[in-house]
Order: sequence, then structure tokens, then C-alpha cells
Amino acid sequence: MKTDEFDYSLPQELIAQTPIPGRDSSRLLVLNRKNKSLAHGHFSDIVDYVGSGDVVVVNNTRVIPARLFGRRRTGGRVEVLLLNPAGPGVWECLVRPGHKLRPGEDIFIGENRFPDMIGKVEARTSYGGRLIRWQYQGRWEDVLERVGHIPLPPYIKVPLKDPERYQTVYAQVPGSAAAPTAGLHFTVELLDTLSSKGVVIAPVTLNVGLGTFRPVTEDNIEGHEMHSENYEITSDAALAVNRARGSGHKVFAVGTTVVRVLESSCRGGAVMPGKGATDLFIYPGYEFKAVDCMVTNFHLPRSTLLMLVCAFAGKQFTMEAYREAIRERYRFFSFGDAMLIL
Repeated sequence: MKTDEFDYSLPQELIAQTPIPGRDSSRLLVLNRKNKSLAHGHFSDIVDYVGSGDVVVVNNTRVIPARLFGRRRTGGRVEVLLLNPAGPGVWECLVRPGHKLRPGEDIFIGENRFPDMIGKVEARTSYGGRLIRWQYQGRWEDVLERVGHIPLPPYIKVPLKDPERYQTVYAQVPGSAAAPTAGLHFTVELLDTLSSKGVVIAPVTLNVGLGTFRPVTEDNIEGHEMHSENYEITSDAALAVNRARGSGHKVFAVGTTVVRVLESSCRGGAVMPGKGATDLFIYPGYEFKAVDCMVTNFHLPRSTLLMLVCAFAGKQFTMEAYREAIRERYRFFSFGDAMLIL
């Protein structure tokens, strides 16, 4: 299957640069897979599609200040993006400029005479990143909070006034380099409304890293290799999903990261609790085992996220929905509007 089959033309003005004031005031495009119909609404309307006994699975990861600005011994500027911990004090990272940061190089983070963090490049990774060992004083979380920055996607050019708007209201587990953006539309009040209807809210964790946002560069999508991302699904979450499916209720996955957690942990028709790492690449032809409905944002052309949505809703129907969203001037990408796929 060719990567350019998942391409589309998007007017630049439809790329949302800032979040709208009310999280659940964003627009919602509802895709019904059975009758191939499209319906327009607002995100708060989602309560009309979820019933008592259904389970809404959310990703409770929290974005860390993973973007670091530093310098080399020569004084040259360096930018580092933390991806995954790879051992005590060691992180997988993306670096810029990559060609200058060879194993053995030091990176100094902080504007003070005495750096807050010193990183030593230990090795290159297979995807062009680096393994970096960090030295610092105090708690890692405190140092990172002091010198790090929230890593907004490169297509967002407007500074974010409130960093919490790039976090979900249920974000609890620090570790992501990007937000699970489908969840940005939920408010505490909306979740309470769902709960009062008898809907179960089940949190799982996937720390968003390179696997989620790495672009597909191969001509054939089968040649793309997903980078591994860490996840955890608790016994309570697995029980809630399995109980719902066993009793004829629906499992709503909020975002592609939740889809990958549930599908990766499904064995013999049941979702299994535990920790793991997933490099699952879902594209058309994949048979879903654990997810009935999905909430998702509008994704970049040629991305693995768009390919996953096409696998779930059907490629032709998904691309038709995208054309409709562009005609109707929906907002796209991280701070954009949402889709509900039934």
C-alpha cells in the first residue's frame, strides 16, 4: 500500500494554532461506519452516543517539559527532545543539529555559569537519535521543570499562554513528549456527566514518543518501522473493558494511543493487564479485537495516525470525512476539532 494514498491537501489556515476557550466547545464530526453517514455537532454532544455500561478508555499520561535548549563546549546551540528513559540517568533523545553531536560530546543545559544539567552523548540510535546520560543535582522532576519546555508540535507557531491546555484534565502519569490530543476536548464536568449516566471511565497509560509522531518516509507503508512506546494497563481497566465487551456494551477508545494500548494487550479476545512496550503499526487490513468506537482528532497527511483511523473507519470513508471537514472549515491537528467514529 502506497504512502501517498494517505495524502491530502489542507489549507494552512485550518491548522489550529491555539486552543478554543472551552475544551468541549470544539466541533465534532460523527462517522457512522454502518450506514456511512456523517453528522456535525459539538464535542459536548458525545454524551448522546455513549450509554450506560459502556466504557470510555482514556490515556492519563502527562506531557513533561521534554524540550531542552543547551550548548556544546564550542558554544554552539543544541536542542534536545527527551523521548524514553533507557536506564538510570539515560534517555533516548532527538537532537538538533544531529550531525554535530557525536558520541562523547557534552551538552550543557541552563543559562547559568554552572549548568543545571550536563548530558554526555553515549551512542547513536537506529532512528538517528542519541542515547544521552544526564548529570544533575536534586530531583530529576524538579530540574526538568526548571529548565525544560513543553514540546509543542512544529506546525504550531503561536506561543501557548497556558501550558495546561496542552494537558488533558485527567493527565496524571508524567512521561510523554506529546499530548494524547483526542483527550484535550474532555472537561471534568463532561466526564462527570458520562459517569452519572453509568459510563465507566477507565484510564490506561501510553507515554507518547517517537512511535506516535515519527513521519512515514517509505514509499510503501509496510516498510515503515514503528518506534516502541511504553504502556501500562491496570487490572481495573482491563476488567472494565472485558466486562463491557462480555455484556454487549461498547468500548470507546479516546485517541490512537488508547487504541494501540488495547490492541497490543489483547490476548485470546481479552485485554490483559500489565506493563509493556508496543511498536504496533495499525493500517488498513488490520482486524480490531478490543475497540468498538473511537474518538480522535484530524491528523497529518501520510501519518501513521491517519493510517490507523483509515484502518478503523475504512480508507475511502475516512478520506471522504476529511474532505467534508475541510469543506466545513473544521480546525485540524493538535488544537483542532474532533471525530467520533461509531
